[in-house]
Amino acid sequence: MRIPHESRTAAIKNRHGRAVLGSAVGDALGAPFEFGPEGAFSARFPKPGGGGEMCGGGGWDPGEATDDTQMAVLVGESLLECGGLELPDIFRRFQRWAVSEPKDIGLQTEDVLTSGEPWDFAAALHFQVNQRAAGNGALMRAATSAVYFAGGGTEATMDAGRRIAALTHGDRAAWEGTALFHELVRVALSGGDPLDALPGALDLVHPDHRARYAAVLAPDWHPDQATEFNGAVWPCLGSAVWALRTTDSYEGAVRAAVDLGGDTDTVAAVTGGLAGAVYGADAIPSRWTEPLHVPLPGFDGRVLRAAELAERLAR
Repeated sequence: MRIPHESRTAAIKNRHGRAVLGSAVGDALGAPFEFGPEGAFSARFPKPGGGGEMCGGGGWDPGEATDDTQMAVLVGESLLECGGLELPDIFRRFQRWAVSEPKDIGLQTEDVLTSGEPWDFAAALHFQVNQRAAGNGALMRAATSAVYFAGGGTEATMDAGRRIAALTHGDRAAWEGTALFHELVRVALSGGDPLDALPGALDLVHPDHRARYAAVLAPDWHPDQATEFNGAVWPCLGSAVWALRTTDSYEGAVRAAVDLGGDTDTVAAVTGGLAGAVYGADAIPSRWTEPLHVPLPGFDGRVLRAAELAERLAR
């Protein structure tokens, strides 16, 4: 993986924006290929840089971001407007969105947000009853919060990742995956190599989940070795780190992520957030950012474009 050389001030300013934008672009690029076979993206677009990749399909318009980015925007706007982490406010925004007929919403997330239970009990009760809450639905929306808390240091950003994840996911596995993503983004935004930071970050994962994450984040791990579908949080994060590790550009990393098949929008969103934070200036092709748009069901018909994502939500 090649990390570009920039002045520190320019790099920090640029990478903050590109971490958010990178995740949104990956989401929109991967959405039409969701649940498709491995290699479908390269079969359709064999030449990198060839154009036309923001093709739409599967119910998505070209460049349209999914629930992954829509929820990330809601998190980011809550953090900005409240001046910090106000979990009840984030939950209320999620609820307003969930009942407004978004094109896509995870079954577990929908159950939690429409249960009528209070914000600090709904996810825990769902997990208590169902014993299944380790999906990647908290990880997928973490780019904006990762950027917001990056300046607070390792402990602060990982704690925030866990607390936001717990709003909809009662399984600690989802909390730890989100916390790891927060820390890897923090390292990248500071100009470091997130791959070098993995051993230290893994030491901070809850002991009950450390071995599982260590396995999928190991240098020799490949997504073909996953024992679960990449809609689960640990193979999703593992696949994103693999894509970052085995390529040398933003475009290469996101292409590799989408080509894995399965939950392509989320794996590419997570990959795009990491790769955007790493590669910075002009790394995301303009042919991908120009059609990007993020509808916000339940919020007065608002649609965010790339510039607003990169500037407003990256503060």
